[in-house]
Formats: sequence, structure tokens, C-alpha cells
Amino acid sequence: MDIWIICTAIAVAVLAIFTVRIAPEWEKVVILRFGNYSRTVGPGIYLTIPFLDHIALRADQRVMLTGFGAEETLTADLVPINVDAAVFWIVWDAKKACLEVEDYYDSVAMAAQTALRDAIGRKDVADVAMRRVQLDEELRRAIEEKTSAWGVSILFVEIRDIVIPKDLQQSMAAEAKAERERDARVVLAEVEKDIAAMLLEATELYRQDEMAFKLRQMHLVNESMKDSKSSLVVPTAYADGFTDLGEK
Repeated sequence: MDIWIICTAIAVAVLAIFTVRIAPEWEKVVILRFGNYSRTVGPGIYLTIPFLDHIALRADQRVMLTGFGAEETLTADLVPINVDAAVFWIVWDAKKACLEVEDYYDSVAMAAQTALRDAIGRKDVADVAMRRVQLDEELRRAIEEKTSAWGVSILFVEIRDIVIPKDLQQSMAAEAKAERERDARVVLAEVEKDIAAMLLEATELYRQDEMAFKLRQMHLVNESMKDSKSSLVVPTAYADGFTDLGEK
């Protein structure tokens, strides 16, 4: 009896080892029975039938990070650049990730790299360098279009580094400097135009009202004497303004 009890206990323990399983909180388990899809279980305790059920995939449903890049990729204006980026993604359907693609992790990396090369080939080097946010969103949509069939959702894409040839960097810097100088000159011309318009309006006002012109003369002399710490020579025209106004 003791031997039978021991053998039975061992058989039950072995059966429990192959039957009772535990999936972590972040994991989904895809189970096949006779080679066909049976069910998706987890997290927690689940049971399998030995020799009939097979665990095909343990899908980690935490946020995953995959780095990718494009080396010596030609832009639309035929400039070779190196781009380094990262994609954040998550598995939302473990069944599709198991049945629709052989290795979803490597497939996401390959799809991201291909989308990056395609996006760079459609843009000029200036667009790639200065419009990173728009390029990030464009890449996210392009990668999502490919990976959604695999049960993978792309959260966001970030371009970490863009390496442009040094000789081209100098040319772009000179172009940007010239652009800033042109903008500064345009702004200065607009300001001068506004000042000229205001002076013309003031001139017309003083021409119509002599008293206002005399008051303006007095104001200018007063401000000059207030700010000056030395003696001030007042021109005759300004002095006449004081005399005429005093007589009136």
C-alpha cells in the first residue's frame, strides 16, 4: 500500500507539473491543440492537457522599445544621411501575433526600418532635419498600417539623431544665416515705412496748425535741456518759438 501511495503521489505531481501553469500579469499565452488554435489564456493560473495542448506563444503585453536606423539613405535631393530612431509598441492581440507572423518582434523592426527609408526618400534633407515631429507622426502611421494585421499597435516613434555630411552642414548654416538676414532687413524696411507714414501724418498736422508746431519745438528744447548736464545752445528758430508763444 505504501508503494502504491508513493507511486500515485508521484504520478499526480508529474501530471500537475505538465497541467497546471501560471502566466505573469503582463503575459498572454496562445495554446494550440492538435496543431490548431485552441484559446488564449492569462494572466494567472491555466490548465493544459499533456501531449495534446502546445504553448505556441507567450506574448509580453508591456510597452516594447525597438531601435532602428537608416544608414547612407538618399533624400529626395540626393543627399546621403544617417538617421537613428526608436519605436514604442505593444501587442494588443496575442492570437494575431502568433498566427499571422512568424516573429513579430523582428517584423516590427524590419517594418520600421523600411518605413523610415521610404519617408526619407520622399523628403529633402532640410525637411528631414527641421520637421522631426511631422516625420515622427508619418512614420507612426506607416508602421501601424503594416503591424496592425499582426496584433501590434504602434504608440509613437521618435527620431533620436540625424547625421548630415559636414560640408552640407556648412552650406545649410550659411543658407540659414542669409535667410535670417533677409528677414531682418524686411522687418527693418517695414518699420521704416511705418515711421515715414507717421512722420508724414505729423508733418501734415503741423502744417495746418502753427501753434502745435511751436509747442513741439518747445517740447524738444525742454527734453534736450533736461537730459543734458552741460550748457546748451538754443538755435534762433527754437527761441523764436518761445518768444512768439509768450507774446500770444
